[in-house]
Amino acid sequence: MRTAALRNSQIVSQKAGTSSSEPPAPPLPGLVAATAGPADAAPSPARIPVNCGQLPFLIKRDGTWLYRGSPITRKPMVCLFSTVLKREADGSYLLETPAERGTIEVEDAPFIAVELTWTGHGSRQSLCFRTNVDQCITAGPDHPIRISHDLLTCEPTPYLHVRHGNGSHPIEARINRATYYELVALAEPGMLQGRKVLGVWSEGVFFSLGDLPRGYKGK
Repeated sequence: MRTAALRNSQIVSQKAGTSSSEPPAPPLPGLVAATAGPADAAPSPARIPVNCGQLPFLIKRDGTWLYRGSPITRKPMVCLFSTVLKREADGSYLLETPAERGTIEVEDAPFIAVELTWTGHGSRQSLCFRTNVDQCITAGPDHPIRISHDLLTCEPTPYLHVRHGNGSHPIEARINRATYYELVALAEPGMLQGRKVLGVWSEGVFFSLGDLPRGYKGK
């Protein structure tokens, strides 16, 4: 009787601690454990991470992270995974910790620049972008802004260098439309490689946003 009562008590306790609305367990607990260890933990001996192959992650163009087709709604989890995101020399993306590594799919850039703040003006201006994972990046020599144009529509898409990859392909944040409009509002005419362009200054570097429109009369 005591055994049965104890077993029933354990079942009741488990049910009481479980809610149908509770989010699923975090994906890839090995990656989570490896990235969430205490900051003052002693470093483990160097070892080669276990190759997990293709991981069931997808970062959509709007910055949403999917795991097995379902959005990861917990922002701290997304921020955690973003810290171990790397890019290979061939342009592919992967998540890598000292214990595990695996490639993931990214539709465009893995991050989105969602907010812009600035100080100063002209060549002394500084442009600071906040990404969707709350990382603040100041554009400059180490974090250039580039503009890509659609081959068919010629529509510009701006990107911000976040950090280096393992080759020539960097990890970038796409600057969203609202933030890009703020950037354009700060633009001024200038010369770049002998061309008249409209651009912005940040940390002593002039970044082109495109050719100077015909008939431009300034602010």
